[in-house]
Amino acid sequence: MFPVRQPWLCKALGCYDCCIRCIGAVPYPSLVATLLCYAGMALFCGCGHEALSQTEVLVETYFARNVQDFVVMASFIKYFQYVIYGLASFFFLYGILLLAEGFYTTSAVKQTFGEFRSTHCGRCLSLTFIIVTYILAFIWLAVFAFSAIPVFFLFNMEQTCHNINILAETTPSINQHGWICMDARQYGLLPWNAMPGKACGMTLASICKTSEFYVTYDLYIAAFAGAGVTLLALFLYLAATTYNYAVLRFLGRKGVR
Repeated sequence: MFPVRQPWLCKALGCYDCCIRCIGAVPYPSLVATLLCYAGMALFCGCGHEALSQTEVLVETYFARNVQDFVVMASFIKYFQYVIYGLASFFFLYGILLLAEGFYTTSAVKQTFGEFRSTHCGRCLSLTFIIVTYILAFIWLAVFAFSAIPVFFLFNMEQTCHNINILAETTPSINQHGWICMDARQYGLLPWNAMPGKACGMTLASICKTSEFYVTYDLYIAAFAGAGVTLLALFLYLAATTYNYAVLRFLGRKGVR
């Protein structure tokens, strides 16, 4: 939707004035929110998908000897990877819709289209987007909190390995650090009857030195950051759409249709 409908307007105003009017009709908050949303979802979906795959390898290699012990976790990982595909598609389409709605409301507010005015249907559509985005923001807040759980687990694991390495350097006896463990069963990754289910002492320290651990840790941090960026984009959408809707309501009450 281009903000100059009348061909004579370009001739009357000139190219420069037309370009200024076009630039003024761009909903910059919605545009920034869309770019943030796409960047955040790319981080969350891409890194989250790969981090889940690396988690399966890490748990299978170091924390579970029997295939039946992690079959539930493997099923959950595959299910959540499909959810990630759906989230990526949904937010891609929803970002386009919100950007289009931003163009509509910004142009209606600034009355850039000449005779173009806001309508009752347009205001109802804007209100619908506000409500849906508000609900999505609260849902995504829960996703943001949930994505912090694996980061917390791996952070604790890294700190435990650091303590083991310090004890190994200061005390020659293996008994001093052999009791320090990380139990995957306590975090719900494995059932309580899984064996061994935990890693202790220098075995745990050696796991922390593997490339699988560091790659998984970095991927979860990136996915957590992506979820935060997406949440910021949703709040920015809310601020922009709410402001535009409030102005449209004000214009509607003054008889501008």
